[in-house]
Amino acid sequence: MAQTHALTAVVRDRAGKGAARAVRRQGRVPGVIYGAKQEPQLISLAYKDLMKEVETGRFLSTIYTLDVNGDKVQVLPRDVQFEPVRDFLIHVDFLRVAKDSHITVAVPVVFANEERSPGIKRGGVLNIVRHEIELDCPADNIPEEITIDLTGTDIGDSIHISAVKLPEGVKPTITDRDFTIATIATPAAGVEEAAEEGAEGEGETPAA
Repeated sequence: MAQTHALTAVVRDRAGKGAARAVRRQGRVPGVIYGAKQEPQLISLAYKDLMKEVETGRFLSTIYTLDVNGDKVQVLPRDVQFEPVRDFLIHVDFLRVAKDSHITVAVPVVFANEERSPGIKRGGVLNIVRHEIELDCPADNIPEEITIDLTGTDIGDSIHISAVKLPEGVKPTITDRDFTIATIATPAAGVEEAAEEGAEGEGETPAA
């Protein structure tokens, strides 16, 4: 289950582009907290602290305890916006989270035990179809990541969602098919070499 992390924010009084630019000039990132049938709350966070969390790669699937002027709020990041040219963090949205609620989250996939895969040992290539899986999760049981064990996998094998053991109460949002997460593919070089050998063979004249 994902750990709850802490961030500190302060309330900001004004909305609008001018107010947001003023916040950014102070080294802070404007944001908003919404949901739980409450009015949206305008906030700002220290750029350095927020960027550190975003760079973990798990920001959007992590529950945070947000300290807003001394009030503690459980939130889940829902959107992060960057300035398109400089890739500069410019805005963040948080969703208020109730303990008994369910949330749709894109959870990263990681692969373990590549060294125990006969297919990879023989030169096969891990072809990742989905780097993230969208899951419906209880708010208090969001996995930080989904681990796929590659032990025993061979060239030509496919790993489907049905083979993944998910935490209690967690379900994929795609329910109409057993979708593929990864395959162990034949190395491209091997395919090319086989094709070349076949082409050479076609041009040969059989011995009389």
